[in-house]
Amino acid sequence: MTIRDVDVLVVGSGPGGAAAAREAARRGLGVLVVERREAIGVPVQCAEFVPMPLLRTVRETASRVQEVEGMLTVLPSGAGHHSVFPGIMIDRARFDQGLAELAVAAGAELWTRCHFMTWDGETAVLRRGGEERIAVRPRLLIGADGPHSMVADAVGLDHQAVVYTRQYTVPLLHPYPDTDIFLSDEFPGGYGWLFPKGPVANIGLGADRRFADNLKTPLDHLHRQMVARGLVGPEILGRTGGAIPVGGMRPMVHGPAILVGDAAGLTHPITGAGIPAAVMSGERAGQAAAAWLGGDGDALESFAEDMRDQFGPAIGRAVARRKALEAVWRQPAAQDDRVMRSGWIAFEEYFAA
Repeated sequence: MTIRDVDVLVVGSGPGGAAAAREAARRGLGVLVVERREAIGVPVQCAEFVPMPLLRTVRETASRVQEVEGMLTVLPSGAGHHSVFPGIMIDRARFDQGLAELAVAAGAELWTRCHFMTWDGETAVLRRGGEERIAVRPRLLIGADGPHSMVADAVGLDHQAVVYTRQYTVPLLHPYPDTDIFLSDEFPGGYGWLFPKGPVANIGLGADRRFADNLKTPLDHLHRQMVARGLVGPEILGRTGGAIPVGGMRPMVHGPAILVGDAAGLTHPITGAGIPAAVMSGERAGQAAAAWLGGDGDALESFAEDMRDQFGPAIGRAVARRKALEAVWRQPAAQDDRVMRSGWIAFEEYFAA
């Protein structure tokens, strides 16, 4: 078996992994990024919306498609609530590819079709291509491999609670400046959405499979509603889906291994938003890696503390709101607008003590 020594091994080339690799490589570290997929960012498993604070990163990756101005939240009664909610719709595949290109330009090495297999605290075993096994001995391991993180498994963490999603890409019949959010007992543990993306729209939903195992039927119903509204066409141009972690933050430092993004549970448990936290935690992890390997023994714990300070309050509130909603799904209260308002970020009730 081939043996390779590196400063930093990053598992996963999504936004968190690519951001970590770029920051570490810019500081002179030898960085290897491994990605199990053959093509970076494909298939897309995302609604492709990012908030304005990531505008710099979107510009760097040339992935902007259109601006979003507001959010229309539709409650179980059918009542709509419009709020200002600016952001940008991106080409997520191009976004991920652009971040990976920036990491490589900074000096990181990238291997695709490479699977992380095991980690014993010192050596990671990878499978590259077909059956080739390679042992890599990193001074630091960064797990950026998503909600079903193999790195998190390897350091002994339990599996995360997740919500599963299903999404169609459909023709958008006229320009649309808002995102639409649908709160309904049809999507228990999640919500439905429409995100405009230039000439097309992403229509999807997320649900907790403890309450609803069939995602196709409610998604088809939502699609038909949008067709009847005259907003989108009946043709389905693409299908995708995935898992979103909703269990809250996880321990991020495990000896010479750290977790970022979805693997660290930094995704918002109510909205499912994970791109900003992935990029921000990845950048900070790359900086911490350079400091720690440079002799600052507190750098990794400082990274984790920074992440808890930055994301902990919002994620903690979202976890609490999810727990409250879990008690009403498939119950009459799930059709009460007042109950649903307390569980969604567009309403003041969500932020009440």
